[in-house]
Amino acid sequence: MTPSPVVLGLDFGGTKIAVAVGELSGERLGAASVDSLADAGAEAAMERGLTAGRDLLTTVGEGRELVGVGAATLGIPYDDRVELSPTFPGWDAIPFGNRLREAFPGIPVRLATDVKAAAAAEFRWGALAGCDPGIYLNLGTGLAVAIVSGGTVITGAHGASGEIGYNLRTSGDVWKSDRTILEDIVSGQALAATASAELQQPLTAADVFALAKKRPDAAILTDTFIRELAMHVANLAIAIDPVRIVAGGGIIGSWPQIAPRLRQALDTAVPFPPELMVAQFPYDAPLIGALALGVEAAGAALGEEALA
Repeated sequence: MTPSPVVLGLDFGGTKIAVAVGELSGERLGAASVDSLADAGAEAAMERGLTAGRDLLTTVGEGRELVGVGAATLGIPYDDRVELSPTFPGWDAIPFGNRLREAFPGIPVRLATDVKAAAAAEFRWGALAGCDPGIYLNLGTGLAVAIVSGGTVITGAHGASGEIGYNLRTSGDVWKSDRTILEDIVSGQALAATASAELQQPLTAADVFALAKKRPDAAILTDTFIRELAMHVANLAIAIDPVRIVAGGGIIGSWPQIAPRLRQALDTAVPFPPELMVAQFPYDAPLIGALALGVEAAGAALGEEALA
């Protein structure tokens, strides 16, 4: 019997590159990760990721045909560049899609932002299955959402749909080019930086939420964070009218403190309040989403009946 084919998923992050090989059903056969080592340069990081993917294919996929590759990344990937990736110097100049196609010649490839890949995973195999429309809310180092509608993750005209980290914060921001964007205030990185400065000790976002349970000064910071987040999530829910909002990302460990206030905002402001819950894959959804992209690429090439 001919061995069943496999797909490869790659998730390029600012600190870690994760890779996985899976069946067309999405079942993972193996996974691995390597440090991005951003200080060594973007080109070196890209090569480390590709090498990790090839090595994993040799280890767990030997003798099996590779039929699709999915790749997720911070920023917005194109064949010849990556836009909106300021936290990884030089990443914008990487010909992202072209490098992947050169590395795996003849294999169909699909690209997405890490958040859109996460939404693809949740829609295909997770908490957004059957939700139309649905929203994936990423609460991590940065801030973004992905919108699922009509059976697909909406990309937008330039791949930037859901980049709410660039939202205007007040009416005073209108027509200002030098404004403070939402992500500079409401993100894991922003909360950590603000709290570290104000509380005069190095802190992560998770540390701040932990401190907020016993220190009023930390509680003020988390309350401000959640209040502004809730305003934008409620406005988004009013605009989209989703069935469900699911949340994932690096600070989802603080969800018990965040969720009740988001729930209150949705119930108070939204005409038809959506369901709100933690994603099925709260921490590794971008990697699982990269596998989902690989499955979609394979389905487009082989026909969706091959995925059944």
